[in-house]
Amino acid sequence: MPKKIDRTLLTIVIILVVMGFFIFSSASLGLLSRSGARFSSVALNHGLFGIVGGSIALFITSSMHYRFWRKYAFYIFVGALLLTLLVFIPGLGMSHGGAKRWILLGGFSFQPAEFLKIAFVIYMATWLSGMHTHVKKFVRGTLPFVGITALVGVVMLLQPDTDTYAIMCAAGVAMFITAGGRLRDVCLMVLAGVVLIAALAFSRPYIMDRITTFFDPTIDPQGSSYQIHQSLIAVGSGGAVGRGFGQSIQKFEYLPEPIGDSVFAVYAEEFGFIGSVVLIMLFTVLGFRGYRIASHAKDLFGMLLVVGFITLILVQAFLNIAAMLALAPLSGLPLPFISHGGTALLATLTAVGIILSVSRYQRRTAC
Repeated sequence: MPKKIDRTLLTIVIILVVMGFFIFSSASLGLLSRSGARFSSVALNHGLFGIVGGSIALFITSSMHYRFWRKYAFYIFVGALLLTLLVFIPGLGMSHGGAKRWILLGGFSFQPAEFLKIAFVIYMATWLSGMHTHVKKFVRGTLPFVGITALVGVVMLLQPDTDTYAIMCAAGVAMFITAGGRLRDVCLMVLAGVVLIAALAFSRPYIMDRITTFFDPTIDPQGSSYQIHQSLIAVGSGGAVGRGFGQSIQKFEYLPEPIGDSVFAVYAEEFGFIGSVVLIMLFTVLGFRGYRIASHAKDLFGMLLVVGFITLILVQAFLNIAAMLALAPLSGLPLPFISHGGTALLATLTAVGIILSVSRYQRRTAC
């Protein structure tokens, strides 16, 4: 018989969404000095599609049996791939900053790669749970896994969206290990990933700029390292307790993408070191609770679903935060539950709903 959903995980998610709403609202004020029209459009997108739409999606997916997704995993995966490919159709796909990652319909834009992340985890969980007896074999286990991941990579790198593909790979590898994949094969995949990053760095200058800026944030303070330079100023000026809610200075004119990948810098400036620790701890507890649900899942498919989705959220969150602290290369990844992006929040809450569905059918109650 199904049990109640994991209330601890749900409570953490609610806290993050509420915090995200206020942080996003404060960071959005920085747009008023740049473009008032843009402020109203992003607020509508985040509130309507992200919070309202995401809450509905969470309620629906948490009420459905998680095994439903296994029946249609292949069709969901192929459909998400085809939807993502629509970004390359002139007049339908929308470009920004040299990247084709958005589809424009009826005056609203969305990023189909967010849905591809969900579909990738569902399909990989289905495939790995069905092939777990062969996952230790290189030909029948590792090679097909690499092939599926590479297929997604072709679509993602053509956009290009290297950052999103990187976290998808991280989730995939975590699921592969959970299903029983050999450490030797994982090491080979990591080595292949390093080679791929090196090749991309030499073929795409912006990736090389991110790497060189990571090793020397002062190399070009008015160019490639401008964002990290301004982010560190914002974080440092927050001190122990911050300037106070809504009192960030850097979000006006100075800090690029204050509602996007730089939103943590705005938060750190307003709430300081203590507030930053609280936010990081919330993500950490979310991770522990999620992996605990995975360990109590009724079957391997449910376990892999939770591992994949929790890894997606955690890796994205900590890469975003680390980048704003100059502890990782700039990625352009949004901070889950907080950064602007109605599609991203909708997809994230959909994933959380599936995790909660798995928690309803645990083998035993987690404490």
